[in-house]
Amino acid sequence: MPMIRWAACVGLLLLGGCAVVPGEKRHSPAEIAAYQHADFVAPIASLDGERLAREEALQTIRTAVALPPGLEAEGMVPRALWNIGFLNAEKPAGLALVLAALPDLADKDATYQRGILSAAYTLYASEAAPLVMPLLTRITTPREFAIAAYTLLQADDSAARRDVIRATLHVQFPNWQHEPRLQRLDYVLTTDLRQAIAARPPLVDLLAHPIRTGRPVVFSFQRQDRRRFGLAVVRGADGRFVRNKDGSVFHIAHLANAITNLPGTITNGNTPQGLFTIVGAGTATNKWIGPTPYLESKVPVEATLAEYEHVEKIENSWTEAAYEAFLPETWRGYTLFKEAYLAGQAGRDEMLMHGTTINSDYYRGASYFPGTPSAGCLVAMETWDAREGRMQTSDHLALIKAFTRDGHDRGYLVVVELDDRLAPVALADVLADVLAAEAGK
Repeated sequence: MPMIRWAACVGLLLLGGCAVVPGEKRHSPAEIAAYQHADFVAPIASLDGERLAREEALQTIRTAVALPPGLEAEGMVPRALWNIGFLNAEKPAGLALVLAALPDLADKDATYQRGILSAAYTLYASEAAPLVMPLLTRITTPREFAIAAYTLLQADDSAARRDVIRATLHVQFPNWQHEPRLQRLDYVLTTDLRQAIAARPPLVDLLAHPIRTGRPVVFSFQRQDRRRFGLAVVRGADGRFVRNKDGSVFHIAHLANAITNLPGTITNGNTPQGLFTIVGAGTATNKWIGPTPYLESKVPVEATLAEYEHVEKIENSWTEAAYEAFLPETWRGYTLFKEAYLAGQAGRDEMLMHGTTINSDYYRGASYFPGTPSAGCLVAMETWDAREGRMQTSDHLALIKAFTRDGHDRGYLVVVELDDRLAPVALADVLADVLAAEAGK
């Protein structure tokens, strides 16, 4: 039996995301249509390749734990903590590293702060909260302040805790309304997110909206709690949803959960909710993504307004109104769906749709098993031969074939949270709206 693996936009020894490297191979719709499973081999997905990479990652953790305090340790600790989250292993060692780093964290640079605070939020919120609270008045960068605040909310989501955080936010950052990460944080502090998603506009309006005529669209349906499987369908360039050979609606499982599980406006957080543009397909150099072509999805600012319109040039620049103009009228005032716009304003990028070579056994017992979390990307299942890493199955290859079936590789990605149910998204959850949207054509 092959091991099931899912995608993660990470390297075991790197904190980066799914970087698109200039000069890497791009794939035309005709090439994608011709690809077969046998065309793809990923040595890292073999038993030997995975074992070696895992041992290297574990060695990074051991080295960080053994180093005495100092610059060398500070250079190693964030990488070690990322590996602990990625491997879902050595958590007691990670707790010791986090607790040791927190007292002096405000005196360190922002990148180091981010690594420590992200691990605190993801793995150790309750243990870290007493040491994080005094940091709030000393952290001077918006991203790190937001991560610290979300960590405190993880440990205690009471009204009193929210009031303290919000008061500190407004004192620390008087112009918070103009900073996207802090703007989103203030919204979270003052909003019942379950009530907000319960007021979601009609899904059928979003599914029927052409965005721009003649462009294919991937719709990725998610739960508010991203630690559940989502589901993706594809609307073709002709406005009809792609079908399987038996006439049923094509769909695959889709995971939009980051290792950190941080909100979508934060670096390496969950894939933000909202509208992305898709600007072709390429091959990643990140071995954990694997050789299957990714779809390059971009948020506003990362992509120009012209890239969203899929034209050569537009003189206008991004505004919230420009983003809303791509949406159906009923969705334009829905704050939750503007997360992708804020994420782009915050500098998020390189959130792709891609395949995987990661061993799902790292996450056995998790609510998203047999999936693996990412660094902010959307991921689909693939399986590989354990002996040499040759592809056996790929939901992601099926997805990109469905997207490019009409000869187009430019279009859109819509990430939408359906509700707050603690269950994977099933086709039955959206099928009536899919069919109603199509029937209205």
